[in-house]
Amino acid sequence: MRPWGAGTMRKPAARLLIAGAGSGCGKTTVTCAILQALKNRGCDLASFKCGPDYIDPMFHTEVIGAPCSNLDLFFLDEARLRERFLAHAAELNVIEGVMGCYDGLAMDSDEASSAHVARALDAPVALVIDARGMALSAAAAVRGFLELRPNTIRGVILNNISPMSYPGLKEVVERECGVRVYGYLPPLPGCALESRRLGLVTAREVAGLREKLNALAAQAERSLDLDGLIELMRAQAPLEAEAERIESVGRARIAVARDRAFCFYYRDNLELLEALGAELVEFSPLASETLPDCDGLYIGGGYPELYARELSRNRAALDSIASAVRGGLPTVAECGGFMLLCERIGEYRMAGALPAACRDAGRLSRFGYATLRAEADGLLLRAGEEIRAHEFHYWDADDPGNALTAVKPNGRSWRCGYVGEALYAGYPHLYFYSNPSAARRFVEACAERRKRREADGHRAAEL
Repeated sequence: MRPWGAGTMRKPAARLLIAGAGSGCGKTTVTCAILQALKNRGCDLASFKCGPDYIDPMFHTEVIGAPCSNLDLFFLDEARLRERFLAHAAELNVIEGVMGCYDGLAMDSDEASSAHVARALDAPVALVIDARGMALSAAAAVRGFLELRPNTIRGVILNNISPMSYPGLKEVVERECGVRVYGYLPPLPGCALESRRLGLVTAREVAGLREKLNALAAQAERSLDLDGLIELMRAQAPLEAEAERIESVGRARIAVARDRAFCFYYRDNLELLEALGAELVEFSPLASETLPDCDGLYIGGGYPELYARELSRNRAALDSIASAVRGGLPTVAECGGFMLLCERIGEYRMAGALPAACRDAGRLSRFGYATLRAEADGLLLRAGEEIRAHEFHYWDADDPGNALTAVKPNGRSWRCGYVGEALYAGYPHLYFYSNPSAARRFVEACAERRKRREADGHRAAEL
């Protein structure tokens, strides 16, 4: 497979990045309000999320009815980021930032930040400021963002302010900062997106989500300058990138765990597996009695600890998974999927395919980006090869494995992961485009298993 060489893509790809002053300022609420309002207008939309997050993209997907894609400059260089963006771009493209606008890989760096992604895509930024309780200080905050580092900030959206406060705040920010204010959102307690210690509640868990999204869209039509934002999006020059050419490496069926407990997948990972020749077949470890007929298994992350009792009671599915993994079924199990393969989650029995038990650590464990280096040959990587990943989990295993060395951007390292000829299992969530050969080897292993199964079936039929 040659990762590049299919020609140059060029698209208008009208685009806007919604950045924030920091986490909790209302980026997701503002982004969903804009997306739903544009969707209601009948616009051709695509949405994106900066960084490695899984949950915000679920809300985007619920709004526009199409998968959201992650854009991450730790996982990808700028050229491939542009290619991934254009591969999914529509007529209008809304990108939600991550953390604060300049928050990057290190405390003093904006590398891989929302601002960096915006520069790489030549995308204008609308900066969301939670201006509750502010007057002139709102202008001070905006000016600081405008002046700190090179940026593409072209507008401001004021969040959590009253209709009475807005005219005065708009006037002072535009006068003091020389940047256009594109409206505001008032406090909307009835539209709040609930959270739990582990992060936001997933989109499917939010009661009355459709009503909340429509209420946000109605408010956006009233108090955001949507026409101005569309004009800002369309003002950008077309974007170019070298397109990828991905060739199939064989036919295979890969079972993908997908339900309330397992729902964290990068869109690019799944689509790369399909491009390589895999047919993805979804099943539910919560509800399915057994694995579907398959040549490989992919169990992503999620919240299995919240459903541990239900999972434990579905012994037929757990025993089927354990038997398949022990029998050499090519398997990728990330974070929650890794926990499912362990002996226990808390007091509840799991599949028991791996000699580890998981417990609530009470805090984030090994949180953040890491580059994984293989210490020996395995399903995805050969010894010494690397792939980039991200960890986010409050539960930990008494033995998280030692087949890989994980190195954070700050140089801290640890061992993790279970690796075999047909296995990757560990807490890190992998991003396949950071090393496409890993995905290729997974599909190749699944395709080889399919061939062996078919050959065995032919021999049996001849007897």
